[in-house]
Amino acid sequence: MNQSLSIVILAAGKGTRMRNPRPKVLHPLAGLPVIGHVLATAGELAPTTLVVVLADGMDDVAEVVGRLAPGAQVAVQEPQLGTGHAVMAARALLPGRGTVLVLYGDTPLLSGTTAARLVQARAEADAAVAVLGMRPPDPTGYGRLRMVDGRLVEIVEERHADAELRATAPCNSGIMAFDAARLAVLLDALALRPEKGEYYLTDAVAAAVDRGWPVIAVEGPWEEGQGINSQAQLAEVAGMLQERLRGRLLDSGVTMEAPGTVFLSVDSIVAPGAILEPYVVLGPGVRIAAGAVVHAFSHLEGAVVGPGCSVGPFARLRPGADLEESARVGNFVEVKAARLGRGAKANHLSYVGDAEVGAGANLGAGTITCNYDGFAKHRTQVGAGAFIGSNTALVAPVRVGAGSIVAAGSTITADVPDDALAVARERQHTLPHRAAALRARLAARRGR
Repeated sequence: MNQSLSIVILAAGKGTRMRNPRPKVLHPLAGLPVIGHVLATAGELAPTTLVVVLADGMDDVAEVVGRLAPGAQVAVQEPQLGTGHAVMAARALLPGRGTVLVLYGDTPLLSGTTAARLVQARAEADAAVAVLGMRPPDPTGYGRLRMVDGRLVEIVEERHADAELRATAPCNSGIMAFDAARLAVLLDALALRPEKGEYYLTDAVAAAVDRGWPVIAVEGPWEEGQGINSQAQLAEVAGMLQERLRGRLLDSGVTMEAPGTVFLSVDSIVAPGAILEPYVVLGPGVRIAAGAVVHAFSHLEGAVVGPGCSVGPFARLRPGADLEESARVGNFVEVKAARLGRGAKANHLSYVGDAEVGAGANLGAGTITCNYDGFAKHRTQVGAGAFIGSNTALVAPVRVGAGSIVAAGSTITADVPDDALAVARERQHTLPHRAAALRARLAARRGR
């Protein structure tokens, strides 16, 4: 636990440019809401105090914050009068010593490593303020950091920056670290900007310089300062995050023939030696063991795939799917809250829900577990080595014993003992030489 670090996350913005009712920081991004990534970065630094600044009425965001970071405190900024005013809203919750790191709820790519470097640099320089700078490929719209002899002396808005400053100076990411003992003085020195009616946190730099206090800048990867203000920017950040996640898996030894088509969640665990074919989507909570193959166009969420398993193509594993070693789930098979034992197979066109399938069992094409009666879910048990014929309906709750055989086309509503043969279908009746007469009768009806 860092005994001298407090973190404030500013997340009161309404995000009107997102063009939908969902709060900007709750938009999904690789299995987490946007603010969840920022909370995770804050958690890596283990602060003693974590404050999230929200606007009045953002109860949905407060609920997510409480779930993802139970120790966080919420400060309400009302009305919203800029970034400086947002930190003022958190002021009463902050200690008067150590470092206060200010992050933004819509900047999800910041790494714990970069944030820690900024905090450490501030402490080593005994700076009143440390600012994270960056050099994005397109600096349009960013303020510039004016440096003199290695010290930051001013943050200049782009419209006020001259050509040289625009061309050579690093950009302001907005992420800042403050000496907690001097933060109150700097906040009190902020003046209301008349052009927007806001208090700018960036003005704290000039306030510190005016007092002769040291101010520094630390440059970090430009991607980590990338914020989200529109759906287009959300998509851009999502692409950057996916590249980062794919790169980690490739470096670890996971095989992806077309990595640009594979989509991951931040908590995806894929062991070296596993194979992810093109157009695979891993939602939250997926674990894939070594030697497993997830074939193309498969979608997994909340699933465990054991060593040597084969999934897909065109398979869907929903939460609670658990495939033990060498199990096989084939094309157009859906598995939910079900465990397939070692070597069990459901190779095509089946639904396996709320079920326990024993080792080596085979579920033929078209097998479905009828798990829902309109009021509650019920479980199906299929014993080890059982063979379920094609187009079988297993009406739960029901148990099919080990080594038993169920004939194709059966509807099983009662338990089947071990090593038994179950046939549950209408007896076939064949009437010789009647096909022509039936066709003639049907044709006559159409002619009426």
